[in-house]
Amino acid sequence: MKKSLLILPLVLLASALALSACGGGGSSSSGGGGEEAAIEEAIETSATSTDPSKCTEVQTEAFNETESGVSGSGALKACEEEVEEESEPAESVNVSNISESGETATAEAEIEGGSLDGQSVELEMANEEGAWKLNEISGFSNYDAAGLASFLEGKLNEEEGVEPALAKCIAEGVEEMSQEEAEALVFEKSQEGLEEIATACSE
Repeated sequence: MKKSLLILPLVLLASALALSACGGGGSSSSGGGGEEAAIEEAIETSATSTDPSKCTEVQTEAFNETESGVSGSGALKACEEEVEEESEPAESVNVSNISESGETATAEAEIEGGSLDGQSVELEMANEEGAWKLNEISGFSNYDAAGLASFLEGKLNEEEGVEPALAKCIAEGVEEMSQEEAEALVFEKSQEGLEEIATACSE
C-alpha cells in the first residue's frame, strides 16, 4: 500500500476527531455558578464556536500544539485554519463533573453530533490570567468503539482512491482497538496502530 494511504486515515482523524471541532449551539447540565460556570462556558465555546478567536480565548497554546502537531505560532495558525475549514460540526456539548482546584480543573464533556457523536471525554483545564482554557483531552470517559469506526469508514468512503472494502476493513480494525489504543490514535496522534491495520487490510 502506498504510504499516502497509510497516512490518510490518521490525517482524517487528527483533523476531525477533536473536541475543538466547531459546531452550532451548546448545552450543559451542571448548572453551577462562578468558576464552574466559567469552565463550562470555555468548554462549550471550544466545542461549538465557529470563531477562530477561540484558539486563543478558550484554548491554551499547549492544546493547540497537541491538536495540530505544530509548535508555537504555527499551532495557532493551524487551529484557526481548522476552525474555518471544519465540515463535521458538533451539535452540542454536555458538561459535567467539574472539579476545580486553584489554577487547574477537570471536567467531562459528552459530545452530540459531529465526529465525536456519542463519545464522552475527560478534559483538563488551565486558568491563564483569570481565563479558563482547555489544556488537554486526557481520554475517553465513555468510549463508543462502533461509533468511532463508523465515522472513520464514512470519511474514508468520501476519499478518492480508497476502495469501500479497504475503508470497511480499516474501520473494523479500529473498532477492535482497545480504549487505550483508540485514545493514543485520536488524542496522541499515534500512527503505529493504524499503520498495522492499514497494512494488514492491504494484503
